[in-house]
Amino acid sequence: MPEARASHASAVSGSAGRPRFREEFADFLAFVRRPRLAPRMPRGAYGYRSLHEGRPRYASQEWLGGAAGPHLFNWLLVLWGINLLVLGPLAASVATASGAERRLDALHLSWFHVVLWAPVVEEMVFRFGLRRPAVAPWLLPVLVAAMLMRPSLMAAASLVLACGAIAAVLAWRRWRWPWRWLRRYRNAFPIVFHLSTLAFAFLHLFNFRLGEAGWVLLPLLVLPQWATGLVLGWMRVRFGIGASIALHACFNAGPMALLWFLQNYAPGVLDG
Repeated sequence: MPEARASHASAVSGSAGRPRFREEFADFLAFVRRPRLAPRMPRGAYGYRSLHEGRPRYASQEWLGGAAGPHLFNWLLVLWGINLLVLGPLAASVATASGAERRLDALHLSWFHVVLWAPVVEEMVFRFGLRRPAVAPWLLPVLVAAMLMRPSLMAAASLVLACGAIAAVLAWRRWRWPWRWLRRYRNAFPIVFHLSTLAFAFLHLFNFRLGEAGWVLLPLLVLPQWATGLVLGWMRVRFGIGASIALHACFNAGPMALLWFLQNYAPGVLDG
């Protein structure tokens, strides 16, 4: 299925070297200021490649982009640092001031839910369509229904089968948007990107029982999700949906690992 992209964008050569983290960070800042469907960033000499007409070319960019693409660990440190030191405390103080309480007890969430189910479903709902606007509307009903399901292996298998069947039918029918639709989408992409990021952030308001404080303060509750969503959206566009899912999963795994450690080795901290 062809991707929506700018008409002047040329494919990034497989021989291009992997960018340094500071180059990725600069690209992220420029992207947030002006989101655009630019070519994907190069992955370096050790990415997944296939031979095509005698030239090495990266294959499976959409799903394997996180394997040898962005500096995931560096981005994890950035996101954990910003959320732990700045946005997290701010959101916590707003929650205290507004009387908002969390609906879900983090101590009783499963690893499957937090590290696998949520990253895959949320990335597919909010970010898969950024580069696949022709396919996304057909998958969204199934994906939104998955968000309302109780996470389980059976639900995951059903989701994979349903999405796979829809994708197979669309591929068989060679479904794609006319060029004029893609051009309009390209022009509207900055708005689409920021709206999807805001929608992702505001979805997390449902994690709270909201108090009686003014609604003006409520967006501050989800500032961590908004900032994280900007990075995930950039990574999805520049490296592929696999990269954003990988970062999302690793980002969620950090707090889960910390809670597991405290539960098993320092339970007094949680009791206090």
